[in-house]
Amino acid sequence: MVLSKLDICKDVESKIRDVQEIAPNTKVVAISSIENEGIEQLSPYLKDGKTVTLLGSSGVGKSTLINILEGYERQNVGEIREKDSRGRHVTTEREIILLENGGLIIDNPGMRELQLWDAGEGLIDLFSDIVELEMQCKFSDCLHETEPGCAVKKAIRDGTLSNKRLESYRKLQREMLAVERKKNPKLAEKKKWKDIKKLAKEIKKTRK
Repeated sequence: MVLSKLDICKDVESKIRDVQEIAPNTKVVAISSIENEGIEQLSPYLKDGKTVTLLGSSGVGKSTLINILEGYERQNVGEIREKDSRGRHVTTEREIILLENGGLIIDNPGMRELQLWDAGEGLIDLFSDIVELEMQCKFSDCLHETEPGCAVKKAIRDGTLSNKRLESYRKLQREMLAVERKKNPKLAEKKKWKDIKKLAKEIKKTRK
């Protein structure tokens, strides 16, 4: 994970910690292409025989980074709009660039949104700590909310798991479910009735 525009951030370490908290096994690098700071940290990924790609929203500094790696103004760069803080789509097509120091880099147009696709195993690997906790919950269908014997909520109370990381896990789960619904519309109908049955059970419990 590359955090760009280090030169305009007042609290870099806290931003790095925020990313590490969400993705603890991910390498986080803070750089400034404008001041040529931290760029050397990317050298292990830019070698002969290696191909890397840049993914990120418009205006985050992908083209500027390529320029600093190349040593000249190869790519056009744009400014962030003050009105909505969005970047302009300066790069309009995908391009493979042979770096002078070795390696290939793929420059992509900026994206408004990234979605998951067939990321089940990756989700388990990235959040293996939460997956292991879920296996310790009293109920196999535990939602980690108000259920008794929830190992996930206990970990949050103990301080060994953060609410932010749990929310990231849930968000990715929701995104994966949305993808599955697009691929398999019948899944959406099945889940709808499952949710209705669950709600009916909860109502029945409260009336007893």
